[in-house]
Amino acid sequence: MTSLPTLLSRITEYSATHPFPDSPPGLYEPCDYLLALGGKRLRPALLLMAYELFRDDVDAALPAAWAVELFHNFTLMHDDIMDAAPLRRGQPTVHTRWNPNTGILSGDVMLIYAYRHLLSVGDDAAARALVGVFNRVAIGVCEGQQMDVNFETRDDVSLPEYVRMIELKTAVLLGGALEMGALAAGASGSDAGHLYEFGRLAGISFQIQDDLLDTYGDPAKFGKQVGGDILQNKKTFLVLKTLEIAAPADQSELHRWMQTGADAPGKVDAVRAIFDRNNIPALVAAEQARFREEAFRHLDAVQTPESRKTVLREAVEELLVRQF
Repeated sequence: MTSLPTLLSRITEYSATHPFPDSPPGLYEPCDYLLALGGKRLRPALLLMAYELFRDDVDAALPAAWAVELFHNFTLMHDDIMDAAPLRRGQPTVHTRWNPNTGILSGDVMLIYAYRHLLSVGDDAAARALVGVFNRVAIGVCEGQQMDVNFETRDDVSLPEYVRMIELKTAVLLGGALEMGALAAGASGSDAGHLYEFGRLAGISFQIQDDLLDTYGDPAKFGKQVGGDILQNKKTFLVLKTLEIAAPADQSELHRWMQTGADAPGKVDAVRAIFDRNNIPALVAAEQARFREEAFRHLDAVQTPESRKTVLREAVEELLVRQF
């Protein structure tokens, strides 16, 4: 089986041999700029790993993999506009370096090119199947983004609603990439479905872990400011779990802190103390592990030799088992 570094190298080679046009530069330069900022390119790699569970000619799936990467970056370009984010991967966002109108239009053309690459995979029947999954996932991502926007002004967000939001906004694209890889390889509907569920559940587990690491992670390993979610008053899994189980006094105190600004002295330590009193780290870690274990049960159910699952299994295990 092809290693993850080799798969990533093939994705890079494909992108280099299928560039955007040079003109008009105002449309395409922002696309090249965002793609050049890097990123893990996990989603297209997952698609290729799923394809290789069933077939060896993995290069045949590269157009579909690149379509997924273009779609992901299209969502980032538009999300940055919605969030008024000044930085992406440590560099100015497209709408900051150019302007919001450019960000909207360049994002749109990335999405259109994603369809162009996707439709070049296999025969007409295969392309239709891939587009069907792609459309379903894309709609889900948009619905998840809208839920996230709505949550910013709501004080009654429930934990099940939050899980559904992260499922749509983050997890369905991981699952969709795996499902598309399987379908491109001619896998059965059952195997493609198990791979979708594997990615979906792993994506939920990943986001829960990310919430936990934001408050309890090692900054040197996590790569972001610890406590950033608390400072921004984000309704994370930790916050919502606390509001679900804590005594009224702790609920009230947490609500008070969530109404303060990022510059409130002692905010991160105070909120973390509330979490600690209610055993939130252990409870959230248990939920993260539950989703992780259920995900791998779906991978176990895929009808292909275990030796073919090694690269995919190890890549997702490494993603989900990160140290605090």
